[in-house]
Amino acid sequence: MAVVRWEPFREIAALQGEMSRFMNQLWGTPGAGGGTGVAAWLPALDAWETEDALVIALDLPGISESDVSIEIDDGVLTVSGKREKKVEQTDDGFYRFERRYGAFSRSVTLPQGIDESKIEAEFADGVLEITVPKPEERKPKRITIGSVPVEGKAREA
Repeated sequence: MAVVRWEPFREIAALQGEMSRFMNQLWGTPGAGGGTGVAAWLPALDAWETEDALVIALDLPGISESDVSIEIDDGVLTVSGKREKKVEQTDDGFYRFERRYGAFSRSVTLPQGIDESKIEAEFADGVLEITVPKPEERKPKRITIGSVPVEGKAREA
């Protein structure tokens, strides 16, 4: 049985995200044919850990690579962009719009110690995959007092 550390702020952020999605569905969003919210939709995001990296994948169908922006600021990776609505006029008189459109922004907090210069991103078949190498493991620092070395131990956060 694995011990999982409870992080109340992460739980609050998840609850806030779920409430935002609920309110957008309740009041409508620009992508659903109503409302005036800033973010019309949120692309699906998967995140998983490999032996040496954190991988983040977003589904971005119908969006060109030039319409996507990836930024890192203060340990937060943000992917943003915009999907334009394509209007097709026919004489059939029946329209149904289910695909979301408009601006989006997704953010992921990265672990401390990440080397931002080693982050890589690939965009293929409507999927953006970002690979973030794990930081090097912290090692205890030795401090010498006089001629006797004093050792410290790294603690799990």
